Amino acid sequence: MSIDLHNDLLALRRDLLALSALVEQQVSRTIEAMTKSDAELAREVKGSDTEVDAMDLRIEEQCMRLLALGSPMAGDLRQILSTLRISGQLERIADLAKGISKRTIKLSKLDAIRLPSSLLEMAEATRKMIADALVALSNEDVELCRQVRHADNLVDNLNKEVLHWSRNEIPRNVENTNAAIHLLTIAQRLERICDITTLIVEEVIFQVEGRIVRHGVE
Repeated sequence: MSIDLHNDLLALRRDLLALSALVEQQVSRTIEAMTKSDAELAREVKGSDTEVDAMDLRIEEQCMRLLALGSPMAGDLRQILSTLRISGQLERIADLAKGISKRTIKLSKLDAIRLPSSLLEMAEATRKMIADALVALSNEDVELCRQVRHADNLVDNLNKEVLHWSRNEIPRNVENTNAAIHLLTIAQRLERICDITTLIVEEVIFQVEGRIVRHGVE
């Protein structure tokens, strides 16, 4: 099986960017379904992650092939390794989006509950964070990567606010207990999406600069 490393790397990058665009769309649609209590849209998102899984597997196969047969070095090797990790992280984000959609469907079967403002802020912060991360990935923009890393602090604080809201809401309105638990779970999954998004931009920094910045290292 012949290898044209340059062209194969270009194809690999195109596939990764296509996967990132699909996952960003899923996250955006998941958030829209949650904020609008749109169970039908949530069902569409829930049923659409098979395409993400297939793309992730194809990228993994391409990466393993290039590692085995292409003898990549330096920047080429970093690109393959970071692509392999980013693809897996995007697949995990899609799984979390699917989980949020499942909770939205369950919420639609309960009495309506007003979404806490902190959860709505968290949803928009998540949407912006992943959008910025994927722009940084496409443009290899290290400065934007650093901005995304810092944005994760806002999401962490908003998640704490949602937890505080649930502790007050459940004793005050016991009939909303199940709905409050679903919303708390959604917040936790949004927070996890942002954690994984941070890992993605750290991989971009590794690919561009060759520096490992995981675990709080700058």
